[in-house]
Amino acid sequence: MTINDDLKSALIELRKNEPRKFKQTVDLIVNLQKFEVKKNPLNIFIRIPHKFRDKKIAGFFESENKFVDTITEADFKRYNDKKKLKKLVDKYDFFIAQAKLMPKVATVFGRVLGPIGKMPSPQMGILLNADEKSIKELKEKINTSLRVRAKEASIKLAIGKEDMKDEELVENAVSIYHELVKALPREKENIKNVEIKFTMTKPVKIKVR
Repeated sequence: MTINDDLKSALIELRKNEPRKFKQTVDLIVNLQKFEVKKNPLNIFIRIPHKFRDKKIAGFFESENKFVDTITEADFKRYNDKKKLKKLVDKYDFFIAQAKLMPKVATVFGRVLGPIGKMPSPQMGILLNADEKSIKELKEKINTSLRVRAKEASIKLAIGKEDMKDEELVENAVSIYHELVKALPREKENIKNVEIKFTMTKPVKIKVR
């Protein structure tokens, strides 16, 4: 049995659970071992083959932009107000920025966006030019990427919705698993086990050895 087969069997099992009145999220849980989170901070983006939601994205740009919700440089001073800043941060999943504005973005928004992992980064979120092509490409990249940050020895990621096809969910899960293995210092040795679940179900274990 491969990890693909195990994931397929686990999804069949999960679908036997009592249906809920809402679309459940499908979560992949990767439990780590022999891995010191503080020594090896993990903070990567993984592309997935099947998008399952459009993230709410806002951009820090010099002027209004019709391709994305914009916070212009002139608006920055409004966010010295903590309540307005909190509202903004809660409203959007992801922030992008023009490279030349990054020092000001860091000064005004860094103390809030940094700790929660929403600060625009060179990996994903900083643009040299705020033109249509660059913004569309970046939005597509963001919507098909998951951020993986290890704060403890267990990583839980939403990989799709229950109304997606099993093949799509398996492909998303396998992509994440393989990229994660590559990113870990001792690769497969760092993985204790893998589980998959729906929002309201118990997890089903997946064999990885």
